[in-house]
Amino acid sequence: MGQEKQETLTVQKLARDLATFAIDRTDLKKLLATIPENSNLNLTTIEYELQILKILSVGWAISFFMSATDKNKGPVSQIFWESIKEISLNISTLTNTTTGQSIDYFQIVKQRLDTYLASMQENPGKNRNPADIMGPAFADACNCQNNAIAILTGTKMFTLTLGAVKEYLNTVKIDDIKLN
Repeated sequence: MGQEKQETLTVQKLARDLATFAIDRTDLKKLLATIPENSNLNLTTIEYELQILKILSVGWAISFFMSATDKNKGPVSQIFWESIKEISLNISTLTNTTTGQSIDYFQIVKQRLDTYLASMQENPGKNRNPADIMGPAFADACNCQNNAIAILTGTKMFTLTLGAVKEYLNTVKIDDIKLN
């Protein structure tokens, strides 16, 4: 199996590509389509929470799959989250304009991050795969605790997103920034 040539990207392009992927709904819609009609799940809530989980999963993937010694890790992460914050502001503005309800979508994303981190910290002694924790935490966020379909859906979103980001990071090279 031959190694494909890596595409060289700037830190900004890489971070924006990851932000674009985080909000892309293609895989989200595919996951929703696998949920049985008679599941008694609130599909609106599932869809809403899947989008948040995907955003968070991309952020975690940056942390997991970029080396701690990579000088580009900090800038990629920062630009990614700045992009998500900008997108969140647009979502908040659109929601306010169309529904008259004022929301802070980025604050919601941050709150959900805290919820998922708390779930991870509640299981410190268990040498578990994070996906084993994220699925049940996702089901809790959807108000359908212990629902196997919701747990599986959250687990799939988490693992598929991490895998996609890892694969993408393996196919790109970050253009070195020259400081002169």
